[in-house]
Amino acid sequence: MAGLIKREDIDEVRQRTDIKEVVDGYVTLKGAGLGSYKGLCPFHDERSPSFTVRPQVGRYHCFGCGEDGDVISFVQKLDHTSFHEAVEKLAARIGYELRYEDGGTGPSREEVGKRQRLLDAHKIADEFFRAQLLTAGAAEGRKFLQQRGFDRAAADHFGVGYAPQGWDALLKHLRGRGFTDAELKLTGMFSAGGPGNQQRIYDRFRGRLIWPIRDIAGDTIGFGARKLYEDDQGPKYLNTPETTLYKKSQVLYGIDLAKRNIAKDRQLVVVEGYTDVMACHLAGIPTAVATCGTAFAADHIKIARRLLSDDGTGGEVIFTFDGDAAGQKAALRAFEEDQRFVAQTYVAVEPTGADPCDLRQTRGDAAVRELISSRRPLFEFAIRATLRRHNLDTVEGRVAALRESAPVVAQIRDAGLRPGYARELAGWLGMPIEDVTRAVAAAAKRGAPGAQASGAQGPGSQAGGAQAGGAAARSGGAGYNSTGYNSAPGSGQNAPGVAALPPSGVLPSFHRPDPRDPVASMERQALEVALQEPAMLGGAAWERFATARFATPAYQAIHDAIRATAPGFSGDAVQWVEALRQEVPEPLQPLVSELAVVPLPAHTAEAVQKYCRDILARLFELQITRVKADKLGQLQRLDAATHPEEFQQLNRELMMLEMERRSLRSDA
Repeated sequence: MAGLIKREDIDEVRQRTDIKEVVDGYVTLKGAGLGSYKGLCPFHDERSPSFTVRPQVGRYHCFGCGEDGDVISFVQKLDHTSFHEAVEKLAARIGYELRYEDGGTGPSREEVGKRQRLLDAHKIADEFFRAQLLTAGAAEGRKFLQQRGFDRAAADHFGVGYAPQGWDALLKHLRGRGFTDAELKLTGMFSAGGPGNQQRIYDRFRGRLIWPIRDIAGDTIGFGARKLYEDDQGPKYLNTPETTLYKKSQVLYGIDLAKRNIAKDRQLVVVEGYTDVMACHLAGIPTAVATCGTAFAADHIKIARRLLSDDGTGGEVIFTFDGDAAGQKAALRAFEEDQRFVAQTYVAVEPTGADPCDLRQTRGDAAVRELISSRRPLFEFAIRATLRRHNLDTVEGRVAALRESAPVVAQIRDAGLRPGYARELAGWLGMPIEDVTRAVAAAAKRGAPGAQASGAQGPGSQAGGAQAGGAAARSGGAGYNSTGYNSAPGSGQNAPGVAALPPSGVLPSFHRPDPRDPVASMERQALEVALQEPAMLGGAAWERFATARFATPAYQAIHDAIRATAPGFSGDAVQWVEALRQEVPEPLQPLVSELAVVPLPAHTAEAVQKYCRDILARLFELQITRVKADKLGQLQRLDAATHPEEFQQLNRELMMLEMERRSLRSDA
């Protein structure tokens, strides 16, 4: 029977798993100093990357929203699994066999979490469909692929399969693998029919070509099925319905294959169908993805922005649409979401109406690449589409077109481009530039969404706000307490990127001081060194560090935890930080993670060593200064004539302290 996983095995999985490799499956990470990586946070929408991962200590921390944790909590949150399931998933990833308390074993197939059971069923179904494509019954499916220029290798690469005709081929296969009908009903791969309680389930996909739809981590979560036979009364394309796994508003077909190229090239190409994705990839556009029966919307944009590292430093999103009315409508819907991107958005429309798959069939790979390279800004497309709705041969038509298109120009984020497109619009309308400029300015004043975006949400403002929030968090900014809440007296509002006031019960003594306080800043830096480079605290340095006093209560509490943990600790950095987190009061655990992952201001191993020595020397010098101040006070209160020996002893101690202080400066 199932049991609790042994604590030492949990520690082993945490220690052996490379957190960067896991996070890389969801977020594009870039180097941010020696041993640190940054990317756009997967837990909140941001324009400037503040999500930091430090593999050496096995932790992540977002300096924008405060989310933090280790590789286990990351998998829990992103995959929506329990702690138990996350550990088992990571253990399987590294091939580690877990042990369980009280003679227990890992959960059986029937006992695993519902999500994992669903994933298992989809994986087996995926394998089943792929195998069926090679059977005699799938001749029509293979013919379909061949007619569209896809060979066996292409089908294998994209995992294309075939659902046999009949009512229960997949049903029998999954039942034979131990799945119950109650479980199978939850997968979306089966339909139900029959009266009342006598309803029976049968295969949803029958006699169709099958594409597996995978999430960003590569797990199959649904299927798309293409009609092949004339007697099939269903729709041309039939997808998995909404399930626990499959949310079409959050799914992009091909994202598992395209994610690394999207991150590398900083380009995302959005096409309309499965075969279009295949055609683009095979033609040399490996950044193509497609939505699954829905418009490209907010949840898709969150995925895209994380992969693009959409922080205002480049990147492009290219939408391809048919040239017909439906395609134009889809492009304008995409333009409505344009303001959510910092990257430039484009549209590529084939004048003949051919989609990438048709284009590749008739004119070859080069034609697909030419289509993508012929892209033009999405806002230009939106302006021209607006003008086409009006009769520009009449005064009334031109005035109406100006009224409708001026807000579109006002939505252009780049303030440098806006005047240029105002002039273009004047030319397209045949109207004086002054009239068009006034109309655009009036649209901006009326609060056009895009005008607001260009001023308040563009790379220079919202991104800056995220950077400011991150910087404040980095330095222990004013108004932040140890849990990441704003607690500035009389501030009246939250600081950038910080949550509202904490609930009752949060310890009020752990407020962080003003970052301009040099003592608090130095104490924080010393703790960063202690957490990230504990080897620097060997020998005499440990004695000095252990006897130090910290003026900031939160920092003193962490210092106490270090003193309590370090003497009996001989593990690596991952275990070291986790042990400290367990030792400090719970409200301080996020602060420990933050101190452990914040990049040290050095870019080489030698520079890190020098920086750490300098910071520790400053801490030790501060301690000496405090002790000297105490002894000088004693000396001033002491009557030398009455207590000559004590007076001389204090003077000797002061002289020794001064010599120690000078020695620290010479060693630094």
